[in-house]
Amino acid sequence: MSNIEELRKVRIQKLNNLIKAGINPYPAEVLRTHTNKEALDGFKKLTSKRIILVGRIRSIREHGGSTFCNIDDGSAQIQIYFRKDKVGEKEYKLFLENLDIGDFIEVTGKLFLTKKGEKTLEVLNWKIISKALLPLPVEWYGLEDIEERFRKRYLDLILNKEIKEKFIKRSEIIKKIRRFLDDDGFLEVETPMLQAMAGGAKAKPFKTHLNALDMDLHLRIAPELYLKRLLVGGFEKIYELGRNFRNEGMDREHNPEFTMLEFYAAYWNYETMMDFTEKLLKSLDNKIFRGKFKKVEYSKVIGSQDEKEIFAKIKEPTFIINHPVEISPLSKKLNDKKVERFQLIVNGLEIANGFSELNDPIDQVERFKAQELERKKGSEEAHQFDKDFIEALEYGMPPAAGIGIGIDRLVVLLTNSKTLREIILFPTMRPKNE
Repeated sequence: MSNIEELRKVRIQKLNNLIKAGINPYPAEVLRTHTNKEALDGFKKLTSKRIILVGRIRSIREHGGSTFCNIDDGSAQIQIYFRKDKVGEKEYKLFLENLDIGDFIEVTGKLFLTKKGEKTLEVLNWKIISKALLPLPVEWYGLEDIEERFRKRYLDLILNKEIKEKFIKRSEIIKKIRRFLDDDGFLEVETPMLQAMAGGAKAKPFKTHLNALDMDLHLRIAPELYLKRLLVGGFEKIYELGRNFRNEGMDREHNPEFTMLEFYAAYWNYETMMDFTEKLLKSLDNKIFRGKFKKVEYSKVIGSQDEKEIFAKIKEPTFIINHPVEISPLSKKLNDKKVERFQLIVNGLEIANGFSELNDPIDQVERFKAQELERKKGSEEAHQFDKDFIEALEYGMPPAAGIGIGIDRLVVLLTNSKTLREIILFPTMRPKNE
């Protein structure tokens, strides 16, 4: 039997002890008058009052007839103090013999200041509200398999405050982006994630089958073509923030499912969109996104070299502009060889890709035909010919600009992380037994 199994067996015995004592270790009702943070912040006003706190036990320190613990409810950690003469000998013994680090507890008591000056709750009575059967790793980051952090993200969040803060910041970034777009008159919309034809980008899709209609479908690689249909339908400014899926390689910059923001504005071009994007990003962080963003011609940067290698060298926010027609099937032409397109590179990461949208249905047909030839040559990432989208364009789409911003990569940048897996709560992982 492994050490973990032995510890689990001991905890199950403690669970049974509680049940025999007439205690429900997993009650539905929990009482709480204040969060731990509220108790700490309002200490002076609350010292004379009886309050109820809850949280996970993070430490237990026994001293004869008294015991100190720390509990964490997510808002903060606070110290609690058990005295045998206060809670009663029977209750004190029940607590000491059957509760462990990791258990959740509800405590009623009064706040006081210890001799060392620590704000503490003296417990008058207690109630277990969830018994943990497995112990928290004592030295989580000492584990040989560091990927366990990502496989068991719940433990990572419990034991690593810095990681938890990154995900709180991720949520705040998304809120700020939504607020910025809403304030500028953009409307948030939702388009299908299951699509008969996965379009809007050059990527290999995941395939599935819808039994109800006996038809093959794809998880979307981008919402672009549906969002453009909404421009045809009369919406002027729209955005969608959601998941995309691409059946491609995995590395520090790629995960098979990822969060993408796309927004479109009628009567804008790529120059307008670049200016707006710069303002948006500076509103999130004016230290990383500082100064006027550079603009560099694609042909001057790439040449015959690998795109990824070149991008890795770009540190300051830089727009790479005016890409070749053949690699930009949905962008409006600047001339016969180039399109009005940009990519935003910051600290070696491609953060955004945008362009003046191609709204000429005749030209779009020719671009799709060229992509179909690439597919016949074996390119699984070449864009399919989407006749339904062509029909929508033929009803007339206003001049417009659009952009896709990779939220995961943006969060990597704004949280000073190294890989996408650090800021995706549950990144795609190979099963451990493989």
